[in-house]
Amino acid sequence: MDPTRSQQTRSRKQAAAPATPLPTEAIQRSEFAVLNPDGKHESDKDGGDETKYRPHAVALPESAHKSVQDFPLMAALLVAALALRFYKIWNPAEVVFDEVHFGKFAGYYIRREYYFDVHPPLAKLLNALAGYLAGFDGKFEFDNIGDSYITNKVPYIKMRALPAIIGSLQVPLLYAIMRESGYPTTIGAFSACLLLFDNAHIAQDRLILLDAPLILFMMLSLYSYIKFYKLRYNEFTASWWTWLVATGVNLALTMSCKMVGLFTFMTIGTAVALDLWRLLDIRRGIPMEHIAKHFFARAFALIILPFCVYLFWFWVHFAILIKSGTGDAFMSSQFQQTLTGNPMLSESREIHYLDKVTMVHKNTKAYLHSHLDKYPLRYDDGRISSNGQQVTGYPHNDTNNIWEIIPVKPLSDEPGADRAVRHKDQIRLLHVNTNSFLLAHDVASPLMATNEEFTTVPSNDTSRYGDTLFEFHLDDASEGSKKAWKSKSGWFRLIHVATRVSMWTHPEPLPEWGYKQQEINGNKNAMEKTAIWFVEDLYPDPTASDYEERSKPPPPRKVVPMSFFKKFFELQLQMLQQNAGLTQSHPYATGPINWPFLLQGISFWTSTESQRQIYMIGNLVSWWGSILSISVFVGIMGADLLARRRGIYPIPSAVRNRLHNSVGFFVGAWAFHYLPFFLMSRQLFIHHYLPAHVCACMVAGGVFNFVATETINYPLSKPGPLLRPNMLRPRMINTLPRPVKAVAGVFVTALILTFWWLAPLTYGDPELTSAQVHSRRLLSSWTLHFAK
Repeated sequence: MDPTRSQQTRSRKQAAAPATPLPTEAIQRSEFAVLNPDGKHESDKDGGDETKYRPHAVALPESAHKSVQDFPLMAALLVAALALRFYKIWNPAEVVFDEVHFGKFAGYYIRREYYFDVHPPLAKLLNALAGYLAGFDGKFEFDNIGDSYITNKVPYIKMRALPAIIGSLQVPLLYAIMRESGYPTTIGAFSACLLLFDNAHIAQDRLILLDAPLILFMMLSLYSYIKFYKLRYNEFTASWWTWLVATGVNLALTMSCKMVGLFTFMTIGTAVALDLWRLLDIRRGIPMEHIAKHFFARAFALIILPFCVYLFWFWVHFAILIKSGTGDAFMSSQFQQTLTGNPMLSESREIHYLDKVTMVHKNTKAYLHSHLDKYPLRYDDGRISSNGQQVTGYPHNDTNNIWEIIPVKPLSDEPGADRAVRHKDQIRLLHVNTNSFLLAHDVASPLMATNEEFTTVPSNDTSRYGDTLFEFHLDDASEGSKKAWKSKSGWFRLIHVATRVSMWTHPEPLPEWGYKQQEINGNKNAMEKTAIWFVEDLYPDPTASDYEERSKPPPPRKVVPMSFFKKFFELQLQMLQQNAGLTQSHPYATGPINWPFLLQGISFWTSTESQRQIYMIGNLVSWWGSILSISVFVGIMGADLLARRRGIYPIPSAVRNRLHNSVGFFVGAWAFHYLPFFLMSRQLFIHHYLPAHVCACMVAGGVFNFVATETINYPLSKPGPLLRPNMLRPRMINTLPRPVKAVAGVFVTALILTFWWLAPLTYGDPELTSAQVHSRRLLSSWTLHFAK
């Protein structure tokens, strides 16, 4: 036999252990025995297939390498993180950036007034808890950046303390993740320092915001899954179940803070799917009944249980917010009537024919209005109008907003006869001040050539009778219902009978000839979700026999119950719709491509008198180093794949598996927490990158370890009944030479110096001259105040 070929064959055998695509370095069976290309163990004398499912009760010691220095070092990292995040936490004693929103929400919880936000409630509940324990009465409104906390007696330091503590816990947890992933103490501390001294995380963690708990629970989800996967040879044991359930609970807590927690679900979900796919391989010889047990265990712990936990926080949310508040307008009339003090509950009255009303558009809050002025005969674009009376949307209450509801059929004069306007009745609307009927016709509207013009016709003009007929639709009425129309609570659509367009308006103002009021037109999509109106003011018909009774203030009413699930799903839909609608421009909004390179930050707060400012920007050493490490990983894996296609195996199999499974998992987590933002059209800021940056810090540690040494801590997974004795290989200890530790020290020193240089922008103190501010503008794209 050719000795060269023999040597190549042996090398190929030693290097061909298949790399599992699972997300931790907790290595699959190839950690314990090298596989030949045909799937056989070199050590398996009977030639048996390694993948066969052969449970054995094997009593072996746990192989994870723990250092006695771990807990003291984690404690030191925690103390350092607390010091950096609590340093001058009282400065400034004013509302900073998004404390405008999230401080306000804490006040709503304490006052128990319903509010609306696009994020789930958990992180906001934590802020409210901090405020409650600190003695905050909830009366301060957090209206504007720069409003004084001292003047308004807000215990803001204690409220900021909770996110600061939560943010500090992330640093030792990052170290623990790296240690559980098989990296030595130096690498764990290196990755933790990338987070410890990052200016962006510090600036974000010391304010009343949501990102600190979001990132902590995301990290706990990754940590729990790594612990769970390392127990795969001990399936269905108490520890196995504990860490699987912990993974599910932490995933739910992550998503309960912000909707972007879904990205963490995607990370873990992909890993779980790949795990199950590998178990399904027939070469493993695992019975389908056993695979089904694995599937249902994961489905329960990672889908059903998290959904229940997610539901629980919304149950708490609804249980606390029982009073009418600023969020009422976002919810349906049925939802609003579950809140005490809601106008729909306290002021709602049944509407009858010949009553006079004012009608308000739900979205824009504009009144249906008309006046004697007419549309111009010819618009600026050359189109011809009807030259009819203008019908507009007006933002203020006015006598020109009053309309009388005219029946199409004769009314009964008998006492007690039903005169209520009901779902799908045909009606006419008479503009009281000009004595003309509302009309829609097939003439293009002033601003939208695709929509119909709304105008009026004199009441004595019977030739246009058919064009004045409208069909009244209650938004929450079921098919076949004859539900009565009520003021405040009766949200409705007005559909033109002849052309089937729906009365609609939008914020774009009319030209000067329309006094910059809103255009009212007929939307050809009759079920357009924004074509909803309600009656604001009701003036009962004075000629009706029950006029005196209906003119009295309505009696107190009890709240109308609504099932939890109806409230939950209605709120979820609103959250998604409103989140997608956050497309307004903002001077500090940036695209995702800018984030890893720190091309622009966010001005959180400024003080013109003292030339102090808080500018949220990351540590360039941490952010650029971490994104560079991701690029290095992609290059290494690409080169390795290319080499293996030519029969060359440059990386030892165990080291390659660690790089593939551990660093690959971290890169996957980074990608899931970063790349989806490229698909979003909503307003985005650099702080959306913070979870991805944490994952990038883990990648940086793993890549640095690979570049520095070809050793790993091995094996990591806990031996158990599914591990056969002949699957074991000699233990390997990860060793880092002193020069490598020195390089890590130099890198951390640069990290600390960069942090120190940017610290005045992070803490908003001390005062800097214009020249000092300018010197800290490390990139020309940074929009710092007071810089020359």
